[in-house]
Amino acid sequence: MSRYTTTIILAGTLALSACQSGTTSQAVADRNAEFGCVAGTVGGAIVGGLVGSTIGAGTGQLAAIGGGIGLGGFLGNRLTCR
Repeated sequence: MSRYTTTIILAGTLALSACQSGTTSQAVADRNAEFGCVAGTVGGAIVGGLVGSTIGAGTGQLAAIGGGIGLGGFLGNRLTCR
C-alpha cells in the first residue's frame, strides 16, 4: 500500500472517530453532535474518494473520484446528522 493511500485511510479513520463527554450539559451535547455531523460528512467524502479512485482510468477516473467524494459526503452527512 502506498504512503498516499495509507495517509488518506488514516485521515479518514481519525475524521470518523468522535469524542464523547461524560457531562450531560446540553451545550456540550450540541457541540458533540455538530462535530459528529462534520466528521461523518468529511469521513464519507474521504471514503467515497478512495472508492472512486479504484474505478476507471484517465478523465473517467477523475469523474469517478469527484462522484465518490460527492456521494460519500452526502451519505456520511445523512447517516450522522439527524
